[in-house]
Amino acid sequence: MSDEVVLYHVENGVATVTLNRPDQRNAINPEVCDAIRAAFDQVEANPDVRVAILTGAGTLFCAGMDLKAFAGGAGDTILFGEYGFGGFVKRCRTKPVIAAVEGAALAGGFEMMLACDMVVAGASAQFALPEVRIGLIPGAGGAVRLPVAIPRVRANEILLTGKPFTAQEAADWGVINRVTADGDALMTAKTIAADIASNAPLAVRHTLAIATAAHAENDTAHWPANDRIIAKIGQSADAAEGARAFVEKRAPVWQGK
Repeated sequence: MSDEVVLYHVENGVATVTLNRPDQRNAINPEVCDAIRAAFDQVEANPDVRVAILTGAGTLFCAGMDLKAFAGGAGDTILFGEYGFGGFVKRCRTKPVIAAVEGAALAGGFEMMLACDMVVAGASAQFALPEVRIGLIPGAGGAVRLPVAIPRVRANEILLTGKPFTAQEAADWGVINRVTADGDALMTAKTIAADIASNAPLAVRHTLAIATAAHAENDTAHWPANDRIIAKIGQSADAAEGARAFVEKRAPVWQGK
């Protein structure tokens, strides 16, 4: 296994970007942010790349922010660096990105998935935005994008309970495109990517731009307030307690401040 935190591979017009910290559940720290940003710089700059796939090494797509890095003071770098969380969620892309999810997409990992244009997941994959359970908010796009992507009441249940849901539920609710057999998500994503890559690249890029315009307007309208709130919540006593409790593997003691 390579010691690079993000792997980048191009074949037949499809770039595969792989989060490569399987022993840390592919959690996002500043080094990973820089590597993801660099990978998608290559996607955008290379005219031979028509489509990209974002996936995770090992048994899990991404568990979100590295809470050890957050507890160590790196939260602002991870959340508010160039292109937002993971160096990805706020990026204005010109080429389609498909998320291939195995295992789980949690918290910021779910929000990175939500920033993609299509999602394929293995049958036993789990999804959750559990930030409220650790004193934070889904500040990497979950609270901004999910109520636009699916019915508001369903989005509110996901956002406010923080409870996990299954791949089949995600497909039924319109959160993801397809459910595959476990282990087949990447292969299925590559099949979809090949279909897209075979089409006229200029037409694909402009069709994507039109299709995402409404969501882009929503992002522009709501990201500033989202960022102000996450910065405030991130400095709260409850957020600090949530991170400590997670690292110490104990129940948090909330103060409501």
